[in-house]
Amino acid sequence: MEKEVYQGYRDLKVFQMSYQLALEVHELTKAFPNEERFALTDQIRRSSRSIPANLAEGWKKRRYQKMFISKVIDAAGEAGETEVWLDFSKDLKYISENKHQELIKKYDEVNRMLFGMIDKAHKFCR
Repeated sequence: MEKEVYQGYRDLKVFQMSYQLALEVHELTKAFPNEERFALTDQIRRSSRSIPANLAEGWKKRRYQKMFISKVIDAAGEAGETEVWLDFSKDLKYISENKHQELIKKYDEVNRMLFGMIDKAHKFCR
């Protein structure tokens, strides 16, 4: 079985997917009401962006497996937070039920990849 070689965090599928999701969330929130600008819009943008940011930070700390795992756990926490903000967005009728389901499905996949990284941290750490 061939071992995957990662040149950097940008090579990680979970980084690429979470980065694209953060961009998608950003675009989606442009249509949110102005009254949400410093509340829901800001929160969901921050949490969605924190996922790839934590992955990048964890990658740079992968010399220390516990630090790497900690940052990946932080990324998973941010994914969970983003899902809650998506729930609010749906229930407040800022996004459709279909868009909500589509995004939740993608964040479920991100979470599966993150927890897979945690379970196999030794494969990513030096």
